[in-house]
Amino acid sequence: MKSRSRLLLSGNQAVARGAMESGVSIATSYPGTPCTEILESLSTYGTVQAMWSTNEKVAYEVALGAAFAGARSLVAMKHVGLNVAADPLFSSVYTGINGGLVVVVGDDPSAHSSQNEQDSRHYARAAKLPMLEPSDSQEAKDFVAHAFDLSEQFDTPVLLRLTTRLCHSKTVVEIGSPPAEKPKATGFVPDFDKFVLLPRQAILRHTVIENRLEAMAEYGDRSPLNRIELRDRELGIITSGVPYCYAREAFPDASVLKLAQTFPLPVELIREFASKVKRILVIEELDPFLEEQIRALGIEVDGKNWLPRVGELTPERILHSVQKKAPQPQEKGDMAIAGRVPRICAGCQYLGVYTAIARLGVRVAGDIGCYTLGALEPWNAIDSVVCMGASISTALGMEKALGEEAHGKILAIIGDGTLLHSGIAPLIDLVHNGGRCTVLIMDNSTTAMTGLQGHAGNGKTAQGETGRGINIEKLLEAIGLTWVKVANPYDLEATEALLREALAYPGPSVVISRAPCLFLKPKKLVQQAHLKTEACTSWGECFKDGCVAMERQDLGEGKIGPKINLDLCVGCTLCVQTCPEDALAPQAVTPELLEIREWKIPQPNSPLRL
Repeated sequence: MKSRSRLLLSGNQAVARGAMESGVSIATSYPGTPCTEILESLSTYGTVQAMWSTNEKVAYEVALGAAFAGARSLVAMKHVGLNVAADPLFSSVYTGINGGLVVVVGDDPSAHSSQNEQDSRHYARAAKLPMLEPSDSQEAKDFVAHAFDLSEQFDTPVLLRLTTRLCHSKTVVEIGSPPAEKPKATGFVPDFDKFVLLPRQAILRHTVIENRLEAMAEYGDRSPLNRIELRDRELGIITSGVPYCYAREAFPDASVLKLAQTFPLPVELIREFASKVKRILVIEELDPFLEEQIRALGIEVDGKNWLPRVGELTPERILHSVQKKAPQPQEKGDMAIAGRVPRICAGCQYLGVYTAIARLGVRVAGDIGCYTLGALEPWNAIDSVVCMGASISTALGMEKALGEEAHGKILAIIGDGTLLHSGIAPLIDLVHNGGRCTVLIMDNSTTAMTGLQGHAGNGKTAQGETGRGINIEKLLEAIGLTWVKVANPYDLEATEALLREALAYPGPSVVISRAPCLFLKPKKLVQQAHLKTEACTSWGECFKDGCVAMERQDLGEGKIGPKINLDLCVGCTLCVQTCPEDALAPQAVTPELLEIREWKIPQPNSPLRL
């Protein structure tokens, strides 16, 4: 008997594998933690066209178009990205599909790398589309295939909800075979009443949706993915996704109803389970999504009256909360590894830019990217962060509210990738409505925050092809901006002067701070900063550039000065430029150090074959 192949895969890698095995033709995404690696993994399969899109709305619409044309397609995004894609999401439930369409969303309980906690399960209910929630990597792979079958059977997109813990944790997966031949689209068949959402058609399609929901709920009652596990009947637990694993560890003897299809709910299965146990506890992360629907069936349950609404669950948190019969705050003290404040990389262009901004005395509207870290010490250089592209819009709103007194005092910061994602429209608004604030574009030629993915600006596709890329200066000129200048962020004095000039300009102005991410294009190491101890008087200006290569040391006689970590210093000289006493100076590196130091771009972990 031939043994099956097994791999150790993260949830993201498992989703990609499941999509490939299911015959996906088109996969789209905009990078966003925790689910960036789904498209990165899909790009390694030659049978799949994997594409980074400008933003999540565009990604969704491209995948939808592929589904219209009869191809199986998948679109992946993080929870806040689903907000961006909500417009086509809701409408696509009305149009239905042709080839299957699976929508993967990565929620981020505890906001490990997000600006909020969000429970995307509400989108399934609001948009009226089915949703599946896997509990481990094996289910992540298998549920993709099931989602495509469900999508095509019921003529609807299907939402597959992951969370950070599942996306990044690895478990053993039995893999199947790739498609026998490269998948092909069956073709688009025009259907006016189905695909053209004029008001009359929308009303007709709404009736289709309601009938579909009833049929899918009945399907869920008999689906083998939803299962009852009877053990001790004193306590019954209803749960789904990763919390299933937590529940089994916290209450190994309890009976469990494990829901894979969490919308529409399998009502009769829930009633059956409720009839077999004495008490029911609903265990779910974030909102009482299941709990409220089960209570609406007239079934008495405990849930968020005992369990926390905020943050990730763990077996320990569940047990602690149930024992106390009250939500408990998430405790940090029992973590084995101490927390670490995120920092900007040594030698990054942002260090010099934020050092300059901190000297300006302006209000700064920030955006989403590595540069968001400018809000932290030592710069405290960002005053607001809302969502992708919001820096320009909120800066304009502040300017209009404050009037003439705001001129020269408001700065918006946005990255090159974020500009193309959702910053162009507010820039147009800035010009159209006579705004006069300054926009600083931090151009590092990549989507650095999520792992150096390509975007329309640098022309690099998900599958490694290099295109023309977009000329940002010409794009700004086409919008109507006439004051656009480029700064060298490694010249601190010149950058500060250019920003002051831009802020003083009587109309809207744009400064582009341009230098590639050091992981994309490492600096050639020829020099490093060194301290002349006798010249240092503990002025402390050098610490204000926030470089992680700059440590503190006792110089004696009550003086605290910088200590350069030569393992980190890239020789950018920004700290040298901050020192008013010339106590820091560049020094050529030794050949021995050059042999030790190697800069390598981190690569995604490959699947481990077992």
